[in-house]
Amino acid sequence: MMVSPDVWRDFRESMNDQELKMDIYEVAEAEYGLRLDVFLSDKESGFSRSQIKRMIAEGRVRVNDAVVKPSHPVKSGDSVVLTREPPRAYAVTPEDIPIAILYEDESIVVVDKPAGMVVHPAAGNYQGTLVNALLFHCKNLSGIGGVLRPGIVHRLDKGTSGLLVVAKSDYAHSSLSAQFKDRRVRKIYEALVHGDVSEESGVIELPIGRHPKDRKKMTVSRRSGKVSVSRWTVAERFGYVTLLNVAIETGRTHQIRVHLSSQGYPLVGDTVYGGAGKKLREIRDATPRSIVGRLKRQALHASGIGFCHPVTGQCMEFSLPLPPDMASVCSDLTEYVTKKNC
Repeated sequence: MMVSPDVWRDFRESMNDQELKMDIYEVAEAEYGLRLDVFLSDKESGFSRSQIKRMIAEGRVRVNDAVVKPSHPVKSGDSVVLTREPPRAYAVTPEDIPIAILYEDESIVVVDKPAGMVVHPAAGNYQGTLVNALLFHCKNLSGIGGVLRPGIVHRLDKGTSGLLVVAKSDYAHSSLSAQFKDRRVRKIYEALVHGDVSEESGVIELPIGRHPKDRKKMTVSRRSGKVSVSRWTVAERFGYVTLLNVAIETGRTHQIRVHLSSQGYPLVGDTVYGGAGKKLREIRDATPRSIVGRLKRQALHASGIGFCHPVTGQCMEFSLPLPPDMASVCSDLTEYVTKKNC
């Protein structure tokens, strides 16, 4: 059933804002019976399924001019309208914080996030974040992520360092979000883990979901977890710890930390999933124990990222060496192991 232009005109007027942007989709025969939230999340709207559910609840999604529930089954020929909120003034204060920018144009900016910096404001962290710094540098970012997450397409944990791509326009945000969703973004990490990993390479395919008792943590869950794939190879061995190169095909929260810990090789310095203090004490030799103990954060670094430029379509690839704290530990361990074996 198609809706007349007069209905759309009346709908715009009822929203009392002529500047609202509206995305209109027609349901195809092959999409018959899909839940409304699933139907919209399959479109390249730049919104996650949870964001879409929230917009449906707010009445900003209509099917044939009717407000329905997220579970509403769509029918072929239905007209689905998603109304985007107009740009709003950011509630985040721009701050003159130095940031390492590897690349920037009118659409995107690629940065090297230092360990210890939170990506976007949240409870307890409303200042000193990457977003605060970017708003000072860029002046404007994509508004799709919301007031507190402008331009943010993907994230890194506070303790993780490395590459992050940020959208400066809504179009770039939608394009990059679609690439992440379709697993077309290549993400490479360097991880320093406890133990002498037995194999040279491997693949971890274990579903990850929320921990049933601690909602701030993730865990391997075959019942409620989502498909998660991590591929790793040994980059360097130090006997007590091992440096791994990890490529992730999915981007679940804490994926690498959970996956490697589940295999008995937790990240050095990871107090949440690694039992950092206990693992450090298990290193009997005082010298390597002291060297490894210098790392006061999870030893994880986003060293590579590849994606298609949202405007030009050009293949963009960026890489970074290990940050000074991880590089120093690896260098001193190499020197110690070499001397010990002489």
